[in-house]
Amino acid sequence: MNRRTFMALAGGAAVSATLSTPRAGTETVMDLRAGLVSLYGLDDRFGGATVGPLAQAHLARAERLIATTGYPGTIGRQLRLIAGETAEHVAWLAFDAGDNERARKHWGIALTRADELKDDSLAVVVMASMALMNLRERRPDAALDYARRAQLKAVSWAPPALMSILLTREARALAMLGDPVGARSTLAQATRTFEQERHERPVPDWAVFHGPAELALAQASLFTETGHHKAAVEWLRRSLGYQEANYARNEALVRFNLAGALAQAGEAEEAAYGLSSGAVLLTEVSSGRARTSMQEAHSHLKLLNPSLAAASTAHLMQ
Repeated sequence: MNRRTFMALAGGAAVSATLSTPRAGTETVMDLRAGLVSLYGLDDRFGGATVGPLAQAHLARAERLIATTGYPGTIGRQLRLIAGETAEHVAWLAFDAGDNERARKHWGIALTRADELKDDSLAVVVMASMALMNLRERRPDAALDYARRAQLKAVSWAPPALMSILLTREARALAMLGDPVGARSTLAQATRTFEQERHERPVPDWAVFHGPAELALAQASLFTETGHHKAAVEWLRRSLGYQEANYARNEALVRFNLAGALAQAGEAEEAAYGLSSGAVLLTEVSSGRARTSMQEAHSHLKLLNPSLAAASTAHLMQ
């Protein structure tokens, strides 16, 4: 084969390869974004264990499009951002399912993507989520650090609801650290912030859950940390009253927290009823966090009234 023939064939192959490379555009980005928003809604209703595999598949699709399609720079950035946001949600779902190590891994992936893109909004949601996981693990120092670092990144652009979430998590960390005065002050600031005009800047999709129910739940947690269980019961009842029907997982968490607080306040029969009503929700919600909360509440009831706790065990563990 002479050089002219070789160059002609090589050029033809290059053209063929170019023509066969699929292209990603605005429609691709919009489709990925719509899929991620739908995953947020499914998580609220069905929990992390059910929705996690769907989110992992969505992440794999985003990463495949980044690796195998052609696109202009602006589209490439949007694809990478959605991949980072989806990795964050995979982590969140793993956390909700009770797999904290998997959650850490994917939050690390999302944070790396945020650093690569210099995108503070993605970094903030990762830090907010990691603050919550550290609260769950009773590591208040780490939770406080993440909540405050997130506030520093968000303060210049975040809508009031998002800042309120971060302040709420800071308040809970301070309560765990034995600073009830600082915790109350910070939670009051979170409430005032949430009550500001909320239409000037849109709330991120992941943050729309926040509202009176979450603020009441945080207030209850402050009372729980100081051993004021009757006061916690009242705030948990308020939180339950504010719950919206499409947040079944959150409702289950509040019901189990309420059952635990009732048991610690000496109200065995009400605690048992609260456990049963929460357990009903677990027929549709696959949340490791909710099941752990149920078991914790059951343990409090067992300390108060072993026979009543034993009677409820078979139903709860179904």
